[in-house]
Amino acid sequence: MAEKSIEQLIETIGSLSLLEAAELVKELKDKFGIGDMPMMAAPAAAGAPAAEAAAEKAEYKVTLKDVGAKKIDVIKAVKKATSWGLTEAKKAVEETPSVIAESMPKADAEKLKKDLEAAGATVELS
Repeated sequence: MAEKSIEQLIETIGSLSLLEAAELVKELKDKFGIGDMPMMAAPAAAGAPAAEAAAEKAEYKVTLKDVGAKKIDVIKAVKKATSWGLTEAKKAVEETPSVIAESMPKADAEKLKKDLEAAGATVELS
């Protein structure tokens, strides 16, 4: 019976958006008093690939720089990409530059950037 509930939990977590999953992680850390601890690196088998991996950033901040002409479309895109309500999304869009997401993996940050740019916004990854 416990296996079934664990599988359901895994399915539920798997269906979360990336921003919802990040919020879940934050809430769990707060609830259980887990701080941001650096992960211990495993010894590298080959020096060059490890150096390349270390050179690339692991986490990105997505900043909305400019809204462009399609403000409503950008608000919708921000609301859809985050767990924010309409008020928070509108405020973030109106108060550019504003940080839409912090500490996102590269692939997720690039997808968010692509979605916001498709709505007409100018976005920066840092």
